[in-house]
Amino acid sequence: MAIVYISLGSNKGDRIGYVQQAASLLGADDGISIVRTSAFYETEPWNMNTKNWFVNAIVEAKTKYSPQELLKLCQAIEKKLGREHKTINDYEDRTIDIDILFYNNDIINDDNLTIPHKYVHLRAFNLVPMLELNADYVHPVLHKTIIEMHNDLENPEMVFLYGTRVDI
Repeated sequence: MAIVYISLGSNKGDRIGYVQQAASLLGADDGISIVRTSAFYETEPWNMNTKNWFVNAIVEAKTKYSPQELLKLCQAIEKKLGREHKTINDYEDRTIDIDILFYNNDIINDDNLTIPHKYVHLRAFNLVPMLELNADYVHPVLHKTIIEMHNDLENPEMVFLYGTRVDI
């Protein structure tokens, strides 16, 4: 079984509820076993023109699915939770956003899937929960640990453990 790290985020509607539902739906699938989930973090939108802050978490799981099968499952859960994908600009408020950050130590560059996620090393909202789950995980392309990538952030956005600022 593969070890995967999956990012969950919501900035529309019941943000906490959508992240909880997404984690529950992932865990309810026979092909996935949730190992653990990070705390929930409230974060400023990254590279988006919105004032609605996100609630983010990361799930560590074991899966029998291939990366493409896992992507299809994640997209089905997004759709079930009301996510609408736009073809022109996908950076807008969303009920849920599910991204596969890492899949074992695999490197995948398909038309519809890039693993490791191409922006994971730039996003405090991914790196802070990853510090909690596996701070020593080594990015298979950059060959840096989560700690090193977090330390490299030039302008880390504010990250709050739901309700409390996290100083790392």
